[in-house]
Amino acid sequence: MVRVLFLHPDLGIGGAERLVVDAALALKQRGHEVSFLTNHHDSTHCFKETADGSFPVQVVGDWLPRKLFGRFYAFCAYMRMLYAAFYASFFMPQREQVDVVFCDLISVCVPILRLARHRPRVLFYCHFPDQLLSSREGLLKRLYRAPINWLEERTIGLADKVLVNSKFTLRVFQDTFRHLRTTPDVLYPSIHTQYFDQMVQKLDQRCTVLDDTVHPRVPRNAFIYLDINRYERKKNHALALRSLRLLGDMLPALDFKRCRLIIAGGYDTRCLENVEHYAELEQLMTELKLQEHVVLLRSPTDEEKCRLLYSAHCLLYTPDNEHFGIVPLEGMYFTKPIVALNSGGPTETVVHNSTGFLCEQEPKSFGGAMYQLFRDEALRLKMGDLGHKRVQQKFSFDAFADRLNSIVHELRPKSSSKKLE
Repeated sequence: MVRVLFLHPDLGIGGAERLVVDAALALKQRGHEVSFLTNHHDSTHCFKETADGSFPVQVVGDWLPRKLFGRFYAFCAYMRMLYAAFYASFFMPQREQVDVVFCDLISVCVPILRLARHRPRVLFYCHFPDQLLSSREGLLKRLYRAPINWLEERTIGLADKVLVNSKFTLRVFQDTFRHLRTTPDVLYPSIHTQYFDQMVQKLDQRCTVLDDTVHPRVPRNAFIYLDINRYERKKNHALALRSLRLLGDMLPALDFKRCRLIIAGGYDTRCLENVEHYAELEQLMTELKLQEHVVLLRSPTDEEKCRLLYSAHCLLYTPDNEHFGIVPLEGMYFTKPIVALNSGGPTETVVHNSTGFLCEQEPKSFGGAMYQLFRDEALRLKMGDLGHKRVQQKFSFDAFADRLNSIVHELRPKSSSKKLE
């Protein structure tokens, strides 16, 4: 048994948060003692495993500002994580000291953890280089980001082990951090298939009793395109809307009347971009005259998301150069064909013309795939079945858990191993 602490900035709802929760579940299943330390945790806006007592969750430093004068988000995030790292290293009670710290997103905490009296081993999971996630337009922005970017590269190199989420991210990592001698290993995220299996069983039973619909604005005979992603501009939800408009021009009016696009995105009122982009999508929906065909949902629960995946006919995945993308795996496991952009992580999960379509970033290409799936039910069902099998064979939760378990055992300090023996 290894004592593992997950150090994460904000245990909200997102791909990075889903990864750390699944990693914690995997290690707990393998008999390890797992806990979380975070700067922020809202029990009404999080994955249920962090709120239902599955793991101890401790919040430190939430009183520190998230921004200064409406800016300096990265600086504040680094300061908050430094505070958490100091707490974990020097102020955590002796009985709560750990063997391995799993941290991600912000690497500035790594050198602080190495200074801890009990010296835990540090595992850093790189979803994507932080410096590439922010726009660096203008001289002042570049000057502001320069020391932060320098710190990111130097501090990642101090971790005992570095993992990345895809071969695509590995290439970007090596191109970005050219001074590092560290060669990360690829650990693909997985999905908690046992939970999904339980939900499918419940939904199967429900459907035999109730003839209801997934949403009041979605008719029972609707053909549902589902788009799951946070309400951020880089997630490119506008492509789904414009492609749906083009689909409406290709289909007969009676057929298009059945079509519905459900966008289900993470939405946090503390995040200005979430609020602004949601309003932008509402406006675009009106401009394209799609009000009757589109439903915008904010922060669906795990159960709601499962019901959406269960009821949908096709999953749309619109981000360009996404680092990995857990949603296509979820869609494939629910036997849904995937329509995604031909870039980034989806090129490693979606097999073109087999489990879905990899398209160009334009409505003509995306809408054409949506049209083909609407017209060809046999193809849609075949792709869904192949997608489910691909997740089982290549991205199973057991394989993910076994690999992570092996890495944690390798990292465990020798002194800890002797004590356990």
